[in-house]
Amino acid sequence: MIVPMTRLMTWVAIVALPLAALGAVVPEFALWSALLIALFLIVATWDAVLALGSLEGISLELPEIVRLWKDRNGAIELQIKNLRQKSKRLRFGLLLPPEILSPEEVLPALLPDGAERSRLSWPCTPVKRGKFLLDKCYLEGSSPWGFWAFRKALPARSEIRVYPNLMSERKSVAALFLNRGSLGIHSQRQVGQGRDFEKLRDYISGDSVDEIHWRATAKRGHPVTKVFQLERTQEVYAIIDASRLMARIQSDSSEVGALAERPMTSTLERLINAALMLGLAAEQQGDLFGLVVFSDKIHRFVRAKNGKTHYSACREALYTIQPQIVTPDFDELCTFIRLRLRRRALLVFLTALDDPILAEHFVHSIDLISRQHLVVVNMLRRPGARPIFSDPNVVSIDDLYKHLGGHVRWQNLKELEKVLQRRGVRFYILENERLSAELITQYIGIKQRQLL
Repeated sequence: MIVPMTRLMTWVAIVALPLAALGAVVPEFALWSALLIALFLIVATWDAVLALGSLEGISLELPEIVRLWKDRNGAIELQIKNLRQKSKRLRFGLLLPPEILSPEEVLPALLPDGAERSRLSWPCTPVKRGKFLLDKCYLEGSSPWGFWAFRKALPARSEIRVYPNLMSERKSVAALFLNRGSLGIHSQRQVGQGRDFEKLRDYISGDSVDEIHWRATAKRGHPVTKVFQLERTQEVYAIIDASRLMARIQSDSSEVGALAERPMTSTLERLINAALMLGLAAEQQGDLFGLVVFSDKIHRFVRAKNGKTHYSACREALYTIQPQIVTPDFDELCTFIRLRLRRRALLVFLTALDDPILAEHFVHSIDLISRQHLVVVNMLRRPGARPIFSDPNVVSIDDLYKHLGGHVRWQNLKELEKVLQRRGVRFYILENERLSAELITQYIGIKQRQLL
C-alpha cells in the first residue's frame, strides 16, 4: 500500500497551490503554471513508482518462541534480512496483544550498508501470564525523494510465552534459602525409622515384634529383624485448584511503585507462584516434586521428578492455566490420585474451602486418599475472616456487623480444621503476603519431624 508522506503535502502547499493560484489570477502565467504543476505531478508519480521497490529484498523473521516473565521488562528480537545490502531507513510495526505493553507503536531502524542481516530489539512488558500469538509484522519503506511510503504486511509465526514472575516471591523467602550453618534450607542426614527396606540382621533385645521377618526366622532357626533406612527422596505434589473461587482478586501490599498501579492479581496467580517456589525448596531438599491442576476435571498432571529440566516442565505446565468458572470436583480428583499415586507422598492442596458446600464435599472425598498419603490443605485468608476481637479499629455499627460476619467465617474454618484433623489431614490458613514463605516453612517442618 502506498501512502503520501508529510514531505509531499508540504511540496503541494509550497509549489502546486501557489502556481494554481497564480495561473487563476494572472492569465498570462496560466500555461506556465500548468506546465510546472504537470512536471511536479510527473516527478511525484515517478517517485511513487520507485517507492514500490523500496522493500524489495527485505524480509523479517521473528523467533518461533519468545519467553517473557509477567511484569518484567523484556524484548522481542527481530531478524532483518537485506538481500541487496544497501543502507535503508525503514519503520517496523508489530500488532502486540493488549496483554503485552510496549512503549513503541512503530520502531524506526537504519539498515547498515554491506550487512545482509541486522537485529532489532522490540521492548515490551507483559502484564498477564499465558500464551499469545503474533501472526503478522509490518514494514514501511520510503521513496527516493521521500514523497511516498510503501507499506507491506508480512506473515509471521511467533509464540509469546509469559511465565509467572517469581521475583517478589524469591525476595520473601530469600532468608529461608540461605545455606549458612544451621540456618536456611539445606539437605542434611536425618535419623529415624524409615520405610525403605535395607537389610536383615539378627534379633537384638528390644526390637519390635513388627520388625521381625518371620519367613527368614523360620528358615534360619533364630529370630531375624528387618532393618529400614530413611527415605532419601520423597514425593511432594502441589495440587492446585483452578476453579471459580480461584478467580477472586487478592491485594498484595508488598507490591509498590509501578506494579501497585496495575490490577491486583488473582488467587490462582498467587497459588501458582507459591507452588513453583515449593518446587524449588523440594529440589534443594533432594525430594521429587510433581503437580496436579484440577477444577471439575484434571487439567495438568506432572509426575514427581527432580532436576532443572523437570522444573522447566512444571513451569511450562502452569503458565497457561487460568481460572475456570466451574465448581471443583473433589471426587474426581481423589479418584485420580488414588489410581495414579501408589507411593506414599506429601499432597499439598492449594484451594479454598470457605464455601460450606465445597468444604463438605472435600471432607467426604478426602477419605479416599488420607490414609495412604500425608495430606496438607492450605488456603488464603479471606479479608475480614478473623476473631471478632482481633481488630481494635471498630468505630461504627457497620464495622461491628462486618467483624461479626468475619468471625462467623473464621469459626466455620476452625470447625472444618477439627473435622479434617480427625481424618489425619492438616489444615492451614495462610496470609497472602507471606504465602510462599509460610508454605515452605510448613514443608520443612514436615521434613524435620519425619511425618512423611
